[in-house]
Amino acid sequence: MAPTKKKRQTKHRGDATGRVTARGRTGRKPTAEERKGSTRDDARARRLARLDQPPTWRAALNRALVAAGLFLVLMLVFFKDQQLGPKVGIAVFMLAVYVPMGYYTDLFVYRRRQAKKQQDRQ
Repeated sequence: MAPTKKKRQTKHRGDATGRVTARGRTGRKPTAEERKGSTRDDARARRLARLDQPPTWRAALNRALVAAGLFLVLMLVFFKDQQLGPKVGIAVFMLAVYVPMGYYTDLFVYRRRQAKKQQDRQ
């Protein structure tokens, strides 16, 4: 006898650990409070709230540490035959430049954004 082409549907399916999970929602319908809003709207609201925060030196330092660290790694990869000291010195110099540059760039963008919001209110 030829096998059927349609697979059997089961109510539950298990995973490798033996845990059985139900397919889809099988209980009551969620209430309005339990239902989540649109994830896109939530993400947009979080982004706007984050952009309304004034810049901090700590955020600028963290960003500069990542950038200077990446710069050091690239220097180590591309200039293997040279000494380590000058590479670290350049990375420290880049860190010293990146911190204030990043902070004041963020401050400029923040002030411009606040001025635009104030203009839109009027």
